[in-house]
Amino acid sequence: MKKLLLFVASFCLFFMLGSTAQAQQFDLTFGVGTLVAPDSTNNLQTMGGGAYPNFGVDFIFYKNLGVAFNAAFRGSQNLYQGVQPFRPFLYDVDLIYAPPLGKRAQLDLTAGIGASSTRFYTAFVSCSFTGCTNFVSSNHFLGQFGAGLRLYVTPRIFIRPEAHYYVINNNFEFSGSHATRVGVSIGYSFKNQEY
Repeated sequence: MKKLLLFVASFCLFFMLGSTAQAQQFDLTFGVGTLVAPDSTNNLQTMGGGAYPNFGVDFIFYKNLGVAFNAAFRGSQNLYQGVQPFRPFLYDVDLIYAPPLGKRAQLDLTAGIGASSTRFYTAFVSCSFTGCTNFVSSNHFLGQFGAGLRLYVTPRIFIRPEAHYYVINNNFEFSGSHATRVGVSIGYSFKNQEY
């Protein structure tokens, strides 16, 4: 988690220190949603359900094109097969296309790659040269496709209903290789929208 936070902080700093051309836009978002995934089948657990807090940053640098980073995690632990606590984390780096839809709305279309990292919590603590943990992680490559609609309530603050579709490679612990995260985010844009 420390490496993820360091990456996000470096990502934000890099783009905030960039040039301030008129066409550039930098946004921060925080929100909550839920994960919809295939139901449990053949003794496999579903990874869906529960509240998923999320955060993201994006930087639109050429017309309506840019890059984005999104991360979401299950807010509380769930029980795998009714026994072992677990918590999924989903994060991705994307290309973003964000055309305006009038003066107070903007479309967000994203596609990218990332990882699904599920932490399975244990009753014991194991230590290594990087520190001590009480979990083991199962990591899988994923592809992400997303869409959202920014609705500006002020020139800088927006509300964004959104949906993200994940295709998770080799997701053998769970009942399906795909999941959909739906939710709402609140964002702050560092580019002043003109009304």
